[in-house]
Amino acid sequence: MSPTMNAIDIVVSDLEATMAFYRRLGLEFEIDAHMPEHAQCDLPNGLHLMLDTENLRGKTSTDWSPAAGGPRAFFAFEFPAPPDVDEKYAELTAAGYRGLQEPWDAFWGMRYATVADPDGNGIDLYATLPAG
Repeated sequence: MSPTMNAIDIVVSDLEATMAFYRRLGLEFEIDAHMPEHAQCDLPNGLHLMLDTENLRGKTSTDWSPAAGGPRAFFAFEFPAPPDVDEKYAELTAAGYRGLQEPWDAFWGMRYATVADPDGNGIDLYATLPAG
C-alpha cells in the first residue's frame, strides 16, 4: 500500500497576516470552526494547504520548536507571462513584504523572483520566457 501526499502544513506566527499574504496570490483560506488556530485551502488535484499557528503546533507536537535561519521551505506560483512576475513582485514588495530576489531571466528559461511570506518562507514567482 502506498500513501498519498495530499496536504502541506505551514506553521505560522500570525494566522491573519499569513492569510492576507496568500490572498494576494489568489488563495482563500477558511478558518476551522473547531480549531481557530488552523486554516486550510483546497488546491488543484486534491492538494490541501494548511496553516497552523506556532501555538497550536506546540500543543500537538511534543518536541517542536520554530526553525531558525533562512527559508527552509519555498513555494512556487506560476504566472501566465513574464510581466506578471514583475507586477506581482512589485505589488508584494510595495505592500511591505521582503523581496529575496528581484525578477530576473533565469538560465533555465523562466522569469523568476522570490519574496518572503510573513514567516520568512520563500515564495517563488515564475513564468516561462518566450522561446527565442
